[in-house]
Amino acid sequence: MLSAEDLLAGGALLHAVTLPERLLPGRAEADRVVQLRALTVRDLKLISRASRDNEELAAALMLRQAMVEPSLTLEQVNALPAGLMQILLREVNRISGISATEEEVLEALQDPLARASILLSRELGWTPEEIGRLTMGEVMLHVAALRGGA
Repeated sequence: MLSAEDLLAGGALLHAVTLPERLLPGRAEADRVVQLRALTVRDLKLISRASRDNEELAAALMLRQAMVEPSLTLEQVNALPAGLMQILLREVNRISGISATEEEVLEALQDPLARASILLSRELGWTPEEIGRLTMGEVMLHVAALRGGA
């Protein structure tokens, strides 16, 4: 059985990622490798607080935290080519265990509570944090009101 130390050690592992040649033409494979680390819960909380309602900033901060070698400033992350940024973020999500397959996303969208949360967010502009503070009864009441049933 895994110990707490075993689980926590995963956050310190480095992951070598080889970038596609099409994004860095003329470079040998060994010269297209970056080192990433998985994001921790602490990282994600800080990023969430720092980037409220700004997805672009959240993405840049995620990459900034995960990049070990080379280490990049936030300004440098923002200057990366968009395709390179997308590939690096996909890898950060993968090694951090926070990416979902299309099938998993579609399955989650069938959950009644997820559908209610999407409705409240879209119709009332509420954040996930605001919705998360509601009781189940409050969620049902608001959904019913939006649908004209209350």
